[in-house]
Amino acid sequence: MAANPGERTRRRLSSAERREQLLSVGARLFSESPYDEVWIEQVAEIAGVSRGLLYHYFPTKRDFFAAVVEHESERMLRMTEAVPGVPAREQLGAGLDVYLEYVQSHAHGYRAFHRADAAGDQVVRRVYQRSLAAQESRILAALSADPEFGPLVERRPDVRLAVRGWLAFTTAVCLEWLRDGRLSRDQVRDLCARALLGAIG
Repeated sequence: MAANPGERTRRRLSSAERREQLLSVGARLFSESPYDEVWIEQVAEIAGVSRGLLYHYFPTKRDFFAAVVEHESERMLRMTEAVPGVPAREQLGAGLDVYLEYVQSHAHGYRAFHRADAAGDQVVRRVYQRSLAAQESRILAALSADPEFGPLVERRPDVRLAVRGWLAFTTAVCLEWLRDGRLSRDQVRDLCARALLGAIG
């Protein structure tokens, strides 16, 4: 008897591909529902794997959540990668547009992540620190390469501190924006952009 066409084309996923699949499912679920309403069984069912296999990759739900956030942070860095030759002011606006769109569409996960960090969750805290360092380096590199801001970065050691403070400010603004919702995305973008330019200018 001939094999089912679907069976002929079905391919066993590698460990890396399976992990990527699970993280993609997790990103969607954590964006749609509060952390406490996302169940490991639900993730496994959508991915078509056993709960035991999911725990093989991620020992606890908190580990899974932290891995999802780290995966999404890396994706965000790729999406906002600096474009050589484009002024830092333009890159700041474009990067904030991408970031704020993500915050808005992943509101549950964004709030849960920062709530866990504020509560001192060490697994999440490590992810947060790595993400913060990567964002800080990205911004400083873009400023250093820009003719307008490069000289400032070279002669002012406080610029790095200003960038780090601005990242915390932007997080606080986004959390309040999600709670309050009265400002448009453009208004939040402009507020955050002015804050960074004012801090380093």
